[in-house]
Amino acid sequence: MSSIELTGGKPLYGELEIQGSKNAVLPILAATILNKGISVLTGCPKISDVFHMTEVLQALGCNITWNENSLVVDATTLAQEEISEEIAKKTRASILFLGALLGRNNRAVVAYPGGCSIGKRPIDLHLKALKEMGVEEKFSEDEKLICETSELKGNEIYLNFPSVGATENIILAAVLASGTTVIHGAAMEPEIVALCDFLVSAGAKIEGIGTSRIKVIGVKQLNDTSYHVPKDRIVAGTYLTLVASTGGKVLLHGVKENELAAVLFELKKAGLKLRLVEDHCYIERTERLKPLQIETKPFPAFPTDMQSQFMAMLCTADGESTLIENIFEARFLIIDELKKLGAKITVYENRAIITGVEKLTGANITAKELRGGAALVIAGLTAMGSTIVENTDYIYRGYEDICKDLRQLGAQIKTFSKEELIGHGKAHTKD
Repeated sequence: MSSIELTGGKPLYGELEIQGSKNAVLPILAATILNKGISVLTGCPKISDVFHMTEVLQALGCNITWNENSLVVDATTLAQEEISEEIAKKTRASILFLGALLGRNNRAVVAYPGGCSIGKRPIDLHLKALKEMGVEEKFSEDEKLICETSELKGNEIYLNFPSVGATENIILAAVLASGTTVIHGAAMEPEIVALCDFLVSAGAKIEGIGTSRIKVIGVKQLNDTSYHVPKDRIVAGTYLTLVASTGGKVLLHGVKENELAAVLFELKKAGLKLRLVEDHCYIERTERLKPLQIETKPFPAFPTDMQSQFMAMLCTADGESTLIENIFEARFLIIDELKKLGAKITVYENRAIITGVEKLTGANITAKELRGGAALVIAGLTAMGSTIVENTDYIYRGYEDICKDLRQLGAQIKTFSKEELIGHGKAHTKD
């Protein structure tokens, strides 16, 4: 595991281009196997979760080629139906190959996926929906999930919770199924829209994109396509929150107002100056942050993926803030780490009460999952003095090069390995 040393307490200035979206490209990578040909993804982020998904694709028999930030997937030679536990445990997104493999071969064998430890994320909604499409499920002796069918059949699917993963898996299974599938209560996140747009570019027939009722009319086959991966709204939100926390003036390119409306609304309430023109967002902080009352819910409400970053930001707000987490029960893993910096946070079940302090002070802290890791970077750049964030490999699951980005804004950051930390006490920099 790598580590980052941050020297905080200084405002940030400059401009950045936002990377391609992690949460959009992962289901799209699974979708590429539905086309018995070539898919080109331009603007694809070079993050560890993408690399793990390409490992899955290669293990299934696909050919992968990188051309700078364009990823070419040739699924012509796909020959496997099984995803090993070794590969599956690297990323939770591997579960999306369940619907895609069923769509391609009517059979899929998958191990339960890994990823961040942010709470229970069962796949019962996925399996219930697939069963309604004619899929039979069983477990092997080594506890792998085996799903197979003689024919995938469209059906009316009702989700009692707008699960993003379940919605994606149903869409992936339905594209090549016979008949029509209608998903009632579908997730409406922008990443669902991106998946549908990619599939439509490859010849899929999908209606109701971006709504809670998605209709997929099965087709016989898909065709080769080229698709540009949209910008990452969570990375954009993270950097906006960072500037809100440290102070300064920054211009971000690749921010869609409709995708981040709930986040932008809360930042304005906190006292930030925001100006949006097309996909460009200017942010400036001129006063101490005001406290907020935030509750996470499915899109278009405030996203759970931004809760940790706002918690870090609100540690130095002027007053008492409340964060209520309704999606993942283990999203509060960073609280003990924030307290090491001097934060005052009290937890009551899924509710965190943050009492703003005048300043945070640098310390050694440890990332335990992706978004919490990014939040600790925010806290470290807000804190006075030096902060070392360990286990930062989690952060690279979703952020292409967070250190390079933040140096571009004037942040003082050094990176080093675990061996360097243990052997020398402090970083041997790799700048």
